[in-house]
Amino acid sequence: MITTPTPSMLRALPAEHRQRLMHMAREVSFAEGTRLFEEGGRADRFWIIRTGTVELDMRVPGRRPAVIESLRHNELVGWSWLFTPHVWHLGAATTTPVRAYEFDAATVRTMCREDPALGNAIAQWVGDVLAHRLRSARTRLLDLYAPYGAGSTV
Repeated sequence: MITTPTPSMLRALPAEHRQRLMHMAREVSFAEGTRLFEEGGRADRFWIIRTGTVELDMRVPGRRPAVIESLRHNELVGWSWLFTPHVWHLGAATTTPVRAYEFDAATVRTMCREDPALGNAIAQWVGDVLAHRLRSARTRLLDLYAPYGAGSTV
């Protein structure tokens, strides 16, 4: 399986937009095993990982949550904050101690409405991340639950 890296904010956003967004950042730390959010909860913030690892997971009835992807340095944790109804579509937990930049979603959405160029750049970045995560989720769920030998084309 060929994997492509998740689009990084550093590569996705022009310097001026990146600086404006980072001006809103708050540095946070989480211990190993911290649940950042649960599927179905209110998506009111997002993070960019500085150090450590966060696993995204998905509830599967009758089973343990399926780990969809592991996120690391410079990767976005959370995209549901950008799209109505602002509810998490996955869960997330730290698997190591994590240091991250945290952003208030409502503040960033307001900035995006007030500056359409910034809004477009962030929407493109988050959309690219979302597309990547959907491909990862599909592949991971096929790995976990497809009948043996079923094969698939991605």
